[in-house]
Amino acid sequence: MAVGQTNYSAAKAGIQTFTSSLELAKYGIMVNTILPGYIEPEMVTAVPQNIREQIVAQFPVGRLGYIEEVAKAVTYLISDKSGFITGSNLSINGGQHMN
Repeated sequence: MAVGQTNYSAAKAGIQTFTSSLELAKYGIMVNTILPGYIEPEMVTAVPQNIREQIVAQFPVGRLGYIEEVAKAVTYLISDKSGFITGSNLSINGGQHMN
């Protein structure tokens, strides 16, 4: 884990636990978390090329993600097609953190 990531890790774990503990489905409210990995826009492309290459080398898919891929997952989760999905944490990270 990188230096300074303790706060990020604690916050992320809190959000994941909060998501899975909300019991709103009985009201027709589905609660899920999207956990994007390294996605291609400015924040990641500002990282020096050699560091970016080391990061990408960790991904089984061999590339950064695209905003459109995250958007498609969000679109699915807000559609009627996902009515039986709740309390889930959807990782969109190219396999970087496969559990």
